[in-house]
Amino acid sequence: MKPPLLLIGHGTHDETGVAEFGRFVHRLRCRLDGLPAEVSGGFITNARPPLGQSIASLVARGHHHLVALPLSLTGDRRALGDIPGTMALEQERHPTLEYDLGRPLGPDPRVLRLLAERLADARAEMPRFVSDEPPAEITPGETAVVLVGHGSADPAVNAEVHRVSRLFWETHAADLLTVETAYVSHTRPGVPGGLERCRRLGAKRVIVLPYVLFAGAVLERIWAQALAYGANHEGLDIRCAEVIGDCEGLADVVIDRYEEALAGAGHSPAPVTVPAVTRAPAAPGRPSVVVPVAVPAIGTARPDVAVIETLDADALDVETFDAESFDAESFDAEVLSPEAFGAEVFGTESFGTESFDAEAFDAESFDAEPFDGRTEAAPETDTMIGATGHAKAVTEIRGGSPDGPLTQPGVASAV
Repeated sequence: MKPPLLLIGHGTHDETGVAEFGRFVHRLRCRLDGLPAEVSGGFITNARPPLGQSIASLVARGHHHLVALPLSLTGDRRALGDIPGTMALEQERHPTLEYDLGRPLGPDPRVLRLLAERLADARAEMPRFVSDEPPAEITPGETAVVLVGHGSADPAVNAEVHRVSRLFWETHAADLLTVETAYVSHTRPGVPGGLERCRRLGAKRVIVLPYVLFAGAVLERIWAQALAYGANHEGLDIRCAEVIGDCEGLADVVIDRYEEALAGAGHSPAPVTVPAVTRAPAAPGRPSVVVPVAVPAIGTARPDVAVIETLDADALDVETFDAESFDAESFDAEVLSPEAFGAEVFGTESFGTESFDAEAFDAESFDAEPFDGRTEAAPETDTMIGATGHAKAVTEIRGGSPDGPLTQPGVASAV
């Protein structure tokens, strides 16, 4: 029997999100029943069952090795909490517990395909937020997407969502006008700011695409912000896609993360240390040494940190160098000389020129025009490539957006 899979959710006060999380856990139980492997789930905060209770239940049933997998599209530790720290506390309560920590789910290509399916469903729907009659003949080149992430206080996490937007545009929405990035909270632009960018770029239809796993309070906030913006822009066809949700495609990604963590064979939290290796000497008395580096195994508490151990001379298979006992005469090396290279000694005669006479030098006879900085060619002014791919200068895209001025005015596309 394989180790159980423990799905970790952040937790929410919204019952809709908790219920969808529970349905997804049940789906995975059915999928992994044939392995066999048990599946459990727990929340870090704000919802039941808490993570500690789920772990205690697994240990009570005789499981002392499990795979912990955060149900998250990004590696936002601020949102998910300190999972390695939480698991360390559980190991103190259950000394026999070992675990492997799986990677977040995004941006897996299969997750992008699920987003493309949600986008296609939204494009096929009737307008939701504006008029009752669909606008006529809106082409893909007049259709834009706003991919909306949670938003984080960590700039690296926000940049990860930004990268997903670009990947999605190039792989699944290349025929559309643009794919912009927006966030629900913590950073800009918000949903209204993303919609405004699309409108200024010439979009007649904008589809809001949540980069969210399950329905709940976050999805409701996205829809509410889009609805508020659409109320003041009735000529713009605004639609909102569904979340990724409980589906077989998402289960496929989770199962692969589970198998990947098991294949890593790195039980928490001990790193894998590469021992010191003494290579064959490149010259007599001069061995080459590889410094040992601790490489954390897949699923350890800090998979992004490599620890370099202090070099211990005693651990090396070489003798300590003693300056007093060193005999230079016994060192077998010839004196380096030009003749060893088969070349003559370098001298000024080899140039065949007369020696330079400073007194004979006449500066007035030197034929050179004085340098004039004004005669230099002015640097070329390049234009920015707009979101549609045509070279044109764009100067008023970001300024004046509902989210306020951004740090880089004049950039047309967020991706």
